Amino acid sequence: MATMDRKAAKRVAVVGAGTSGLAACKHLLARGFRPVVFDAGATVGGQWTRTLASTRVQSPHAAYRFSDFPWPEGTDWHPRHDQVVAYLDAYARRFGVHECVRLRSTVVAAEYVAGAGEDEAAPDADAEQWAGNGEAFGGDGAGAWRLTVRHGESGDTQTHEFDFMVLCVGRFSGVPNIPAFPAAGGPDVFRGRVLHSMDFSDMDDADAAALVRGKRVAIVGSSKSAFDITAECAEANGVEHPCTMVCRNPRWLLHDTDVWGRLNLGYLYMNRFAELMVRKPGAGMASSLLATLLTPLAWLISKVTGAYYKKAIPMREHGMEPEYGFAGCISSCKIGMLPEAFYDRVKDGSIVIRRSMSFSFCEEGLLLDDGADRRVVPADVVILATGFRGDQKLRDMFVSPRLKDIVAGSPDTTVPLYRECVHPRIPQMAVIGYSESLTNIHSCEMMAKWVARFLDGAFRLPGVRRMEESVAEWGRYMRRSSGGSFRTSCLGAVNIWYNDQLCSDMGCDPRRKKGLLAEWFQPYGAVDYADIQ
Repeated sequence: MATMDRKAAKRVAVVGAGTSGLAACKHLLARGFRPVVFDAGATVGGQWTRTLASTRVQSPHAAYRFSDFPWPEGTDWHPRHDQVVAYLDAYARRFGVHECVRLRSTVVAAEYVAGAGEDEAAPDADAEQWAGNGEAFGGDGAGAWRLTVRHGESGDTQTHEFDFMVLCVGRFSGVPNIPAFPAAGGPDVFRGRVLHSMDFSDMDDADAAALVRGKRVAIVGSSKSAFDITAECAEANGVEHPCTMVCRNPRWLLHDTDVWGRLNLGYLYMNRFAELMVRKPGAGMASSLLATLLTPLAWLISKVTGAYYKKAIPMREHGMEPEYGFAGCISSCKIGMLPEAFYDRVKDGSIVIRRSMSFSFCEEGLLLDDGADRRVVPADVVILATGFRGDQKLRDMFVSPRLKDIVAGSPDTTVPLYRECVHPRIPQMAVIGYSESLTNIHSCEMMAKWVARFLDGAFRLPGVRRMEESVAEWGRYMRRSSGGSFRTSCLGAVNIWYNDQLCSDMGCDPRRKKGLLAEWFQPYGAVDYADIQ
């Protein structure tokens, strides 16, 4: 009882009530803590509450789930966004998370208040141990986090202090990535309307439909959201007002996750045998040598799988063949599901695809510039599906210039998080859900379990230098496997190996399957880790 009282006395803040925030709160509650969850929205669910009407989960519901909370009977194979919101709400109610959530509460600033003997401007700047002793709450005289929170529509602010802060703010919201334009080629010269996909997704469904109906719409981008918005516009306007998608580098968007109609991609890329073919960070020389020896097999699997999708999907016919191999889309997380009948709409003329390496605005719409070839795309509405600046979103959380400078790393490095959760130089703080994976909800839940056990004292962190060495090694892997998109910190090709590290820290057996064949050749998923609480 005394132990539980001590845990409850520790003040823990969770910022964000999306998938990662809900999982963090659930597992902290299970460990005896009483966290406070702040979220700017009116309901739990994060970005799932502010998305396109047609948005669905890209993974089958059997893969996109919490380990100990199945979907209800009758759920679509690829759940609609409203089904996801209902699922997350039911999860929060089942595990008592709702009682901890303060909705319409936006954290506008986070300030570290130094403890005795700490430098307030540079906590942990020269420390050998994280937070002084490698423990979540630090030693005697540890500091605290002071959060400034804006509540409700009134805009009134309050300050709250916490012993530990868990950031679950995600990467795909908050700060849109707006391309730079020449002086005379920015949105201000365009006589129509320009908005980012974030603003379009935030609109009420009826208002979004009214915005595009009967208008010439151009969407810029090659991400999943660009395809979804293009499909919605084409459905609203048909061939009378074709929707134009301007794309620079096409991605692998699939019609099905079964290759040749019978072999699921999980058996090719999401089991232990598949990860033998990957040079995993921190796995040692023997593992690296084995991966090198298996390179021809990895190349063959990628080539054959890519050839199947190129034949099954008319991407080559419409100039949308990706410039990198299929294995690259797994290791960089540049993969998604095509909107239904997308290329049928391209064929009937309701969608027009234009490839261009650069673009700017003109009075009539978009000016595509590929050297000698300059084309105008007439438009009334332009939607920029150009992603988000997740690093800036992290920086904007902090008051301290030093923390702003170090929290997200530099343009040449990944975001420096040990185990993708803890910054080696920022004490009493964890980040959950910033890294990408092929099934983000599963990765977020594993991180939440790791963070909850860390706060519960199940293990200590290694020294700061050792953590920084690990961060650097994982960063080199990300750069090697993801190329120019390395800052997304994709775990797609090493998800099992990553979970192995978390399990080892938590004192759990990383081998989760029954039987040798199952352990090496069956796909891994959330359910395999259900007994880790």
